Amino acid sequence: MSASIPEIWQRYFPGVAVAAAVALVATFLSQRYGAPAMLLGLLLGMAFHFLNDAPRVGPGLEFAAVQCLRLGVALLGLRLTFSEVAALGWEPVLLVAAAVIATLFMGVLFARLLGCGSQLGTLTGGAVAICGASAAMAISSVLPQGPDSKRQTLFTVIGVTSLSTVAMVLYPVIGDVLQFDEQAMGIFVGATIHDVAQVVGAGYSVSPTTGDLGTFIKLLRVAMLVPVVLVIGFIYRRARHNGSEAAPGIPLFLVGFVVLFALNSTGVLPQPVVQPVAELAPQLLLLAIAALGIRTSMREVMTIGVKPVVLIVAETLFIAGLVAGYLLLRH
Repeated sequence: MSASIPEIWQRYFPGVAVAAAVALVATFLSQRYGAPAMLLGLLLGMAFHFLNDAPRVGPGLEFAAVQCLRLGVALLGLRLTFSEVAALGWEPVLLVAAAVIATLFMGVLFARLLGCGSQLGTLTGGAVAICGASAAMAISSVLPQGPDSKRQTLFTVIGVTSLSTVAMVLYPVIGDVLQFDEQAMGIFVGATIHDVAQVVGAGYSVSPTTGDLGTFIKLLRVAMLVPVVLVIGFIYRRARHNGSEAAPGIPLFLVGFVVLFALNSTGVLPQPVVQPVAELAPQLLLLAIAALGIRTSMREVMTIGVKPVVLIVAETLFIAGLVAGYLLLRH
């Protein structure tokens, strides 16, 4: 027998409300001090980890961490159109695709060399290669869930947001030292910095031209989230199927991303509706991050060790070196 609306409200509202409160505070602090909202939401959530043990809060936190995440990823499709991707031309498209694929492969290779396991390499490599915290959450949702899954996801989110903030400050300086022009600088920051907000900050600190191009390049990386997550999910599903474990189907939120991207590209959706709905995507992802933070203790994250830190730094340096090397050779 299905639950009634009052029962659903009573079961999930307290936990969702707690996560929403943390997300709102993180948004305020981010706007006030310029720090990444995702990182603030995660850290604030972890500070309230004791709430995870409250029976009334737990179900809502799980709902926010899983379902709100999936809805947020699906709505990312409304923030991108095919014409925006096509306007970049083939050269940057191929560069971004090559950088994303190479970083993923190197992430798995580095992880195996360091003894961290290919699953952590896939998670961190995908987050570094595509779009930071959002990619980490999406990739985590299709990886096999084990005792270390939450800890690895939290570590990856903290790592990519922290490194992205450092890159926002350093990469424009590095590009200036390498004598990149505005176009090259836009490609550099857009193809290497992990999170969208930090790409915007780095690009527009150089010039409007650099900021516009950097944002477009970054959106192209975001567009690769769906095919990459589908491939990762297929690989791990096949491995689980060969191990006689039931293989899950294709995640519906990825199908939703593709459908919304296609509809948004055709122009049939009214923009007065699309814009506010598209703005819900980062808010839902922040809500999911806050809920995940509340569900995980800092002590668990700190036990992950030094090797994963070396791994995510190596992946960050790899994609930056790859893109910078290409730009230097091109000129």
